[in-house]
Amino acid sequence: MTYKGFRIEQKDKVARLILDRPEKHNAFDDALIVDLTGALESLDRDVSVRAVVLAAEGPSFSAGGDLTWMQRAAKYDVAQNLVDARALAKLMSTLNEMNKPTVAAIQGPAYGGGCGLIAACDIAIAASEAIFALTEVRLGLIPAVIGPYVIQAIGQRQARRLFLTAEKFSAEEALRIGFIHEVTTIDGLQNAVDKVINFLLQGGPKALGEAKKLIQELSDSESQSTSDAMAKKIATMRQTSEGQEGIAAFLEKRKPAWITDDKNK
Repeated sequence: MTYKGFRIEQKDKVARLILDRPEKHNAFDDALIVDLTGALESLDRDVSVRAVVLAAEGPSFSAGGDLTWMQRAAKYDVAQNLVDARALAKLMSTLNEMNKPTVAAIQGPAYGGGCGLIAACDIAIAASEAIFALTEVRLGLIPAVIGPYVIQAIGQRQARRLFLTAEKFSAEEALRIGFIHEVTTIDGLQNAVDKVINFLLQGGPKALGEAKKLIQELSDSESQSTSDAMAKKIATMRQTSEGQEGIAAFLEKRKPAWITDDKNK
């Protein structure tokens, strides 16, 4: 099944949701967010699907939010901006709360919200070529909606550095800090994913779903209860002069106003 911006391939009880917008580095906008959420909800209800793989076409896994969409959202009024941010929060929570196990197959760079998609999956396997970055502060924004899921994966201490510096980190570093579970070659990525899927399919379908719920119940994180609060935070940041300046600077390929010399690149 093909949608605008992604497609779904189903075989042997496994559904592969493949981001297919390579010309935009698989960045997502408001329309794609709604479609992705609906597709994930449909897969969760489909009894013939035992596991879901989130993958991507092209050189990038996902560049996160489409900057043209973010620029448009920055001009929304408070009510419009909140609706928009809540839609992204719903996408992340839907992926995080699926009853079926989810595996992220990461073949290339993932930035911002792309890292959120990875963190919301149960298992993440990356090719050694993949790089990651939580780049929101460089746009005058914050990783509010994805923050709870990323912090669940890497902990507060690592988040303090990566949220604030927005620096890129390698697949090996992502493995070291717990953001992903395995690093492999680009040619070996499919085999590594298939190996994990084979393990997952040996578990009872209901037991897998209940095991996921158990993890959430035993976790100290309050990501579910705070998802709306996080949506409100990013909606607010988009409307600030700093957020609008950051997005405008990126689109205009210039330094934002808060960078005053080349040493701050």
